[in-house]
Amino acid sequence: MSPTPAAPRTLDYFFSSVSPWTFLGHAPVMALAARHGVNVRFHPVALGPVFAETGGLPLAKRAPPRQRYRILELQRWRQKRGVDLNVHPAHWPFDGTLADQTILAAIEAGHAPVALMERIFSGVWVRQENLGLPEVIAACADAVGLPGTELVAAAGEEKIAALYLENRAKALAADVFGAPSYVLDGEVFWGQDRIDLLDDALTSGRAPYQPDVA
Repeated sequence: MSPTPAAPRTLDYFFSSVSPWTFLGHAPVMALAARHGVNVRFHPVALGPVFAETGGLPLAKRAPPRQRYRILELQRWRQKRGVDLNVHPAHWPFDGTLADQTILAAIEAGHAPVALMERIFSGVWVRQENLGLPEVIAACADAVGLPGTELVAAAGEEKIAALYLENRAKALAADVFGAPSYVLDGEVFWGQDRIDLLDDALTSGRAPYQPDVA
């Protein structure tokens, strides 16, 4: 008898539409998941409350050296990833709730969210669109063949808002404190600059590392 194939592994992907790092890591992590045959669960999450719960600071409250270093890193990583990212986009910061909840509405409606996520993220950081406007979000969905007006309307429903809040609880329970975070078997890989380490973990098949090892 031939051996039973191993079940696909599952990766929990916590992200925010307002995060440039989410955008920079989106295509690479999806390519990684496809290469390893990983099942991805998508969790849009509000960063502000997560920061507040885990000791992080919003950008405007960080020390000036940290703010300046962030700009350097964005320039380095846009070159590394080969994307035309604007480090000072015209319509940022913005409230990412509706964009995130539209992605969540698409998932709940049974649509694959990957193309919509890419279009929304690039809308902020490449096209400099105002993703705080519902009509702009609807146009992003339309552009990838999804029913934009319908999804934006669904995004405002109590059910979707409750799921978005639930994602925050899931993030905190998983020790997630920023976006993007990729969680494999309980092991958190924070940031798009950890994708190579995630690749190593999937390639080796090793057991997840634990934070409480003496």
